[in-house]
Amino acid sequence: MKSTDPHWRYQRVIRKLEPDGKVLRCSDLQGGVSAQATLVEFGVPDRAPEKVVVRRFGEADLRRNPDLAYDQFSLMLSLRRAGLAVPIPYLPDASDEIFAAPYLVLEYIEGSTELAPSEVESGINQLAEYLAEIHKIPGTDRAVSRLPKFEDICAAELRRPKAYSSDSSPKGAWDRASEDPAKGSTEDFADEERIREILLAVMPLPQRNSPALLHGDYWPGNVVWQGGRIAAVIDWEDAAVGDPLADVSNARLEILWAFGPDCMDDFTRHYRTSRPQTDFTGLPYWDLYAAFRLAPSKFAAWGLEPEKEAIVRERHGWFVDQAFKKQTEFARGEA
Repeated sequence: MKSTDPHWRYQRVIRKLEPDGKVLRCSDLQGGVSAQATLVEFGVPDRAPEKVVVRRFGEADLRRNPDLAYDQFSLMLSLRRAGLAVPIPYLPDASDEIFAAPYLVLEYIEGSTELAPSEVESGINQLAEYLAEIHKIPGTDRAVSRLPKFEDICAAELRRPKAYSSDSSPKGAWDRASEDPAKGSTEDFADEERIREILLAVMPLPQRNSPALLHGDYWPGNVVWQGGRIAAVIDWEDAAVGDPLADVSNARLEILWAFGPDCMDDFTRHYRTSRPQTDFTGLPYWDLYAAFRLAPSKFAAWGLEPEKEAIVRERHGWFVDQAFKKQTEFARGEA
């Protein structure tokens, strides 16, 4: 099979699910950074063709948690029992017998990870409401007992090496920055280090809310939409337990990039309405962390088109500026 069938690995996966199953076609799903996802369509005698997603986890996630495939399997079963719309997990495998990395077989949910222009307003409101639903699961729930604490993830992220320096940088990125705006600016890199200094000085970050389940990477692209409605929330590899504002700030930045500041503010207001018990006092610090986690030094790895990268870079700078201003007011007791 290995020498004649280009999909022989996926054929072996499908046989684990359905002994009589036969792979019909495979295609890579776009958008993943931390994991590789492949759509596999297969047939079983006397049944209509079916589709599953085979999600292979990346090195960075596996270094953090070698048991990720099985932990994700258990988490997603628990989330479905709790009533959240997540794909059905069918099969975890960390044996390395088929792939060199652990993988998880998931239900494939038809839909799109993009909103049509006419769906944006409603979609933003749904994103806020659904995030509030996710955050109803307390950090003490048995379903999330194996998840990492978000404060530990923050600490590790803030300890990552500097991406740029004036005398030692990958391919002279700092020196080129002032010459080519598309490569970033020295202001971008200086802001990144200023954020690091501010957050390290107050670690652990201000947490005025009870710990809850966090998605860890909540944004419109990690949602499957059907006719402008949320059909499922996907990609739970970064799930953790911590202050709900961590998810809120990540989504705020991503929504700003995709739809602009008005939609970001609409999302924030709608979340506050959906979960009025949330204390937003520490939001500037979580905004700064989101900006650090998704810093300009990482943009090159995302493969953005130049025009798109310019928009992302500009809006990131605006997001950082508003967070710096509010953080200063907070530190002075003016918030």
